[in-house]
Amino acid sequence: MDTLQLQALAAAVEGGTFDAAARTLSVTPSAISQRIRALENSVGGVLVRRTKPITVTPMGSTYLRLARQIAALSEEAAAETSREAAAAWPTVSLAINGDSLATWVMPALAELASEFLFDIHREDEDHSAQLLRDGTVMAAITTQSRPVQGCTSTPLGVMRYRPMASRAFIDRWFSNGTDAASLAVAPVVIFDAKDDLQHRYLRRFSGADLAPPQHFVPGSADFAEAVRLGFGWGMQPDQQSRELESRGELVELDAGGPVDVTLHWQQWALQMSSLSRVAEVMSEAARRELGGSRRSPSA
Repeated sequence: MDTLQLQALAAAVEGGTFDAAARTLSVTPSAISQRIRALENSVGGVLVRRTKPITVTPMGSTYLRLARQIAALSEEAAAETSREAAAAWPTVSLAINGDSLATWVMPALAELASEFLFDIHREDEDHSAQLLRDGTVMAAITTQSRPVQGCTSTPLGVMRYRPMASRAFIDRWFSNGTDAASLAVAPVVIFDAKDDLQHRYLRRFSGADLAPPQHFVPGSADFAEAVRLGFGWGMQPDQQSRELESRGELVELDAGGPVDVTLHWQQWALQMSSLSRVAEVMSEAARRELGGSRRSPSA
């Protein structure tokens, strides 16, 4: 394929307009439009919606990923042959869920921070696969075991979440024990609109769609602090709650049990030394922290 056409596609989507893409590639907006149109004629389908901002069609998502993969491979090749290594570190883009970022992922990636530049996208583990589909990221932690097209999938392990609250909160809202009636009125802390963990626990415990008052706190550390301060109860991973529980600052609700979330590592199915190094480090960290598997990726 014509790499200039693929570059134009990626620049248009990332910039949001043909004008922005033209500035990025130092050409005219007309040239960007012509290259994308030529690519669409070549593949036999519409690749972008010419809206503001420009967005990709389902077919366009595939070619956008291809454009980004070619750019990443070119960047890695340049880095491996550059004499100015510090100025040519390859960039590795990742989609990581907030709880993993706040607990075990960052210490693992720190080992590689002097070799690669990281572009980390915080995304819910149930939704991160979409960032792989369009090539926004090279790899992602996801709950989806089936590989995204063009990717491999490796099981990492399980994050166990338990319903936690402060002692004062439990004394106030669950003084007579935890049941459906008390859970229906006790405030709950939710990470964001994509966070279904608390409601998953409520459905499993009560068999009903309870609708307690909700605090939205979209940051893993801030979420944990809100629970500790008594805003509400919330599902917290053991890696985050263990120390606070040992100090008596958090207490597990006395019913319902944990919710286990199985995580997988998905990455582009390309032979890239940077991705291989990151996958190795993540697999080892997951083995320690999540009881992860070292099985080979499955296509």
